Amino acid sequence: MTTTATRFDGQVLTPGDAGYDTARTVWNAMIDRRPRMIVRAASVADVVAAVRMARELDLEIGVRCGGHNAAGFAVPDGGLMIDLTPMGGVRVDPARRRARVQGGALLGALDRASQAYGMATTAGNVSHTGVGGLTLGGGMGWLARQHGLACDNVVSYTVVTAEGDVVTASRTDNPDLFWGLRGGGGNFGIVTEFEFQLHQTGTRTLVAEFDFRAEDAVPVIEGWRDLNAVAPRQATFAAGVGSTPAGPISTLGFVWVGDPAEGRLLLPAMRALGRPVASRVTTPSYLELQQREDSTGGHAYRRYSKGHYLRSFPTAAIEAFLLRGCPDLSASQDLPGVGLQAHGGAIADVPEADAAFSHRGTMFEFGAGARWTDPADDDARMSAARAAGASLEPYASGIYVNSLTADELADGQRGVRRAYSAAKLARLTAVKTAYDPANVFHLNQNIRPAQNSRPAL
Repeated sequence: MTTTATRFDGQVLTPGDAGYDTARTVWNAMIDRRPRMIVRAASVADVVAAVRMARELDLEIGVRCGGHNAAGFAVPDGGLMIDLTPMGGVRVDPARRRARVQGGALLGALDRASQAYGMATTAGNVSHTGVGGLTLGGGMGWLARQHGLACDNVVSYTVVTAEGDVVTASRTDNPDLFWGLRGGGGNFGIVTEFEFQLHQTGTRTLVAEFDFRAEDAVPVIEGWRDLNAVAPRQATFAAGVGSTPAGPISTLGFVWVGDPAEGRLLLPAMRALGRPVASRVTTPSYLELQQREDSTGGHAYRRYSKGHYLRSFPTAAIEAFLLRGCPDLSASQDLPGVGLQAHGGAIADVPEADAAFSHRGTMFEFGAGARWTDPADDDARMSAARAAGASLEPYASGIYVNSLTADELADGQRGVRRAYSAAKLARLTAVKTAYDPANVFHLNQNIRPAQNSRPAL
């Protein structure tokens, strides 16, 4: 197929075309790159043609699903961006409890389609996140302690390879690729369809939040941590620290997916931890829960974050969590927000060797996130987030691959080695070498193929 003969079902945009700037705009406003062309794929055939065109023209390939990756991997400067967002359909088979989800679908589309039948599967915490990027990295969500990560609920993948072939990956078809796609990121191909297992979850939830002054919070968080260890799987414990005009506040609590009456049975133990300055107990629908953390600022914010996995959370780590990289609690309001979300339950039930996703023994996932609008604040805000992340690093056991930042990935393979064990990285390298030996798909949390010297970024 020659470039001049290539025809697409969807749009092809180049600089100056109407819609080009919108298509290249992603969630992090710090990303301002200009692809040579953007293929807004409307079919699997479009994806195949785009991959082959990019290889013929020797263009870097970026793949956009939801555009949430803060490093902006979807937008290759001078390269070819494959925009999957026109492929956003979801089909539910309620009898088989399965959902077929196109590669450009957002989590909200999956939630809406499955909740029509009182079903759901693990699908993040923010409805405008892309299914593809979330799931390929692993995919945490409010259902993970009950039903496993998003990647644990994938039955099969339809994949366009670096050669432009279309293959299926499942436990029986290309099982090595199936293993790698379950946590190995976008290294092995472009997923044009996911087949998910659904669960009868109902539509009801309960959210409990208790606010404490940060200076009073250490013993409260110790008690909250200990409650988490014995909590039912319907409960996902969460905590955060943020700045307010009155000083830093730590918010502790849990999200319960299921009958709210059962979730309320945890409230006496939570209230016994201490006297909060404020508390909230609400019963949103599952769809409302999935939208409550959606960003109202859209693509206007500049963003930077750091993350860790924590296998334990001792008192010294709690103190560092509250300080957010500062020597005391009197720092300015320009500090990043920090948060914790509990793992365990069904996540840890899956044998470590079963999938590329790693660190299944995690107790909490930590994140420090900053957002701002003025480019003049870039250095200060990023430095503050790095300091908050560094303060928890002594207690870290690894990192979620989707949380790796561009600067971590630029440091050779150090960042990727934090996401995977040596044995898993060796197996991932073998899968990469088999399916993408030329490292065509390298704008990601890159796993380099064997005997390949092309730089990751």
